[in-house]
Amino acid sequence: MANSKAISPQEVVKNREESIPDTVFEVFNSLITEKFDGYSAIIHQNVVVKRLVESGFNEREIYNRHWLDVEDIYRKKGWEVKYDKPGYCEDYSAYFKFSKPKK
Repeated sequence: MANSKAISPQEVVKNREESIPDTVFEVFNSLITEKFDGYSAIIHQNVVVKRLVESGFNEREIYNRHWLDVEDIYRKKGWEVKYDKPGYCEDYSAYFKFSKPKK
């Protein structure tokens, strides 16, 4: 019998980071750099997906493999990250907000 053990939240973040293609991080990093105003950067999810599709990725695969679930990975790098999407009867684009930590 194998010596499998339960996975910790930290291991999930590490495993997810290793499973997401480099291009996903390249797109996020590029958009953060473009949009950063000295305090934060707002990145619309549809823009990320569009750039990934333009890079050759399949939109369904992006969502099915959870390649946009990068919040904890960027938090580990020191960012405050908020993800917001419209709720019932709301109409706006889902977005990520990357902010410098408050001192």
